[in-house]
Amino acid sequence: MSDEELRRAALAYHAEPRPGKIGTEVYKPSDSSRDLSLAYSPGVAEPVRAIAEAPERAYDYTNKGNLVGIVTNGSAILGLGNLGALASKPVMEGKALLFKRFADIDCFDIEVNADTPEAFIDTVARIADTFGGINIEDVGAPACFEIEAALKARCSIPVFHDDQHGTAICVAAGLVNALALQEKRLEEVKLVCLGGGAAGTACLRLLRAMGMPKEHITVVDRQGVIHDARGPLPSYKAEFANTTEARTLADALAGADVFIGVSGANLLSADLLASMAPRPVIFALANPDPEIRPEAARAVRDDVIVATGRSDFPNQVNNVLCFPFIFRGALDVRATDINEAMKIAAVEAIAALAREPVPAEVLAAYEGVAALSFGPEYILPKPMDPRLKDAVAGAVAKAAVESGVATRAPGLR
Repeated sequence: MSDEELRRAALAYHAEPRPGKIGTEVYKPSDSSRDLSLAYSPGVAEPVRAIAEAPERAYDYTNKGNLVGIVTNGSAILGLGNLGALASKPVMEGKALLFKRFADIDCFDIEVNADTPEAFIDTVARIADTFGGINIEDVGAPACFEIEAALKARCSIPVFHDDQHGTAICVAAGLVNALALQEKRLEEVKLVCLGGGAAGTACLRLLRAMGMPKEHITVVDRQGVIHDARGPLPSYKAEFANTTEARTLADALAGADVFIGVSGANLLSADLLASMAPRPVIFALANPDPEIRPEAARAVRDDVIVATGRSDFPNQVNNVLCFPFIFRGALDVRATDINEAMKIAAVEAIAALAREPVPAEVLAAYEGVAALSFGPEYILPKPMDPRLKDAVAGAVAKAAVESGVATRAPGLR
């Protein structure tokens, strides 16, 4: 499909036969006067009184326990940048579609015109009781760090910034499997991350929580290597500043085992790749054009494993592998948070599923794919794999219970 054909098809998809992608569903009887008297006045007064007496009863009498608010200010829309809250609405509706399609979670998308992080935080915090969870979307760094931390502190429901943690979970799951194939250990490899924003920072924080030493991580931004003699640095960059003589990407990559790119197109050259250690792992996540294309990487070295964010290449890092199911697990046990234990549980579940035999129904969903098996071109499950829901949601729910943030037993809805 050409760019022009894609443009026309996308606009038609969003406009016809009814504008947008989501709506609401009535799932209680509403065909008689009795039905209406129960749904609204006078019957509705009974659950109102019950919730006023015991707020947790909102989970019993309303859709709160299956409802996620997708909130944004439109400051970092996909790869398009800051185009404003209203322009982000198609993306937020798309996110709602994915939540419903993959995890049967209902969503309201809320586009907030807010000039400051404080205004955004206050707006979302004031409406948070409507929902069982909050998904922050397309909010740029560094404001996203402040916003997420403040909302987690003010809200008694899970708050999750998918652009940070969804990416981190998928990268970590893929990296666990890639390193196993390359016969390397997370605790021992040398990693270089090109890009010091929200996604890169979250990836590195999660990998550190899983056992990667800080000293093995080098972050490179537009000014070069982040090191302890460079300053002043914002706190989210300072936490990864090491003592090192490396100053450039070339310096950092010499002998490195892993490259994570969350930056821009074609920034990993053939020479840089050639300088890396034997059996390297590349996560080239810039979209739509990665830091290096898989075929270009394999032309330089035949021992490389490459993942990208694109669906037309092997090893797609796609957040839909995790965010619907993380919320499904969190909602099912009425978790008050999505913590590190739950994220790591999701990593482990996703990684383990990629090592299982792939059922025929998954292959049927991908035209031209005759077979899939764990290996250098299959380190992550496919998004259409129906096993993800039970595997990831179940692991997340279990971790929520074990880490003390669940308020009810798993298996109940």
